[in-house]
Amino acid sequence: MEISTVDNPGWSASIDLHDTPKQYAELTRVKIDRGPDDWIVYWAEKQKFQIRCGPLNLSEAIGIFVKWFDAY
Repeated sequence: MEISTVDNPGWSASIDLHDTPKQYAELTRVKIDRGPDDWIVYWAEKQKFQIRCGPLNLSEAIGIFVKWFDAY
């Protein structure tokens, strides 16, 4: 997992799915927009789960990933 900051402000996270049950999963972009600092965008492609989110949304976004990963 790689986590870094983005300029908007917010967070960027990339989670490697290689060698997991979800390695070939695809998920179209999902956008949650509640305001300028309260937003999440996530998707899965090319064996990575991608997250971009507002400054206070990282734990919520990681929770979305966990629910998605655990769902079959």
